[in-house]
Amino acid sequence: MTAQYIPVLMAFAFAGTVAVAIVGLSVLLGRGRLRPPRKTETYESGMPLLDASRKRVSVKYFVVAMVFIVFDIEVAFLYPWAVTVRELVAEGARAVLLDGLIFLVLLGFGYVYLWREGAFDWSREGSRR
Repeated sequence: MTAQYIPVLMAFAFAGTVAVAIVGLSVLLGRGRLRPPRKTETYESGMPLLDASRKRVSVKYFVVAMVFIVFDIEVAFLYPWAVTVRELVAEGARAVLLDGLIFLVLLGFGYVYLWREGAFDWSREGSRR
């Protein structure tokens, strides 16, 4: 039984040895000097930056991104349900329609709540509270 795992362990050992060897050789043979600050500056298309690369981003951006991900995942759960609902109803499972309706109602409540809290309003910075 353990003889089956020997090729896998050998592959892991070989990969680890190669990784350590490559990193070790780069440390030994690589250039140890620091680059001048001019070479480490960021630029785009040969043009120097006009503004700082690390700007503050509004929290509103992240809130909208999280809301989008949550609703996107919830809507993705509707696809398998929609595909199988016809077959399940034909077999006599009527509770599947109620389950889908409850899911959509909860999704709607969440949407209305976020709408009233101002999560979708870009014109103002804070929420209603």
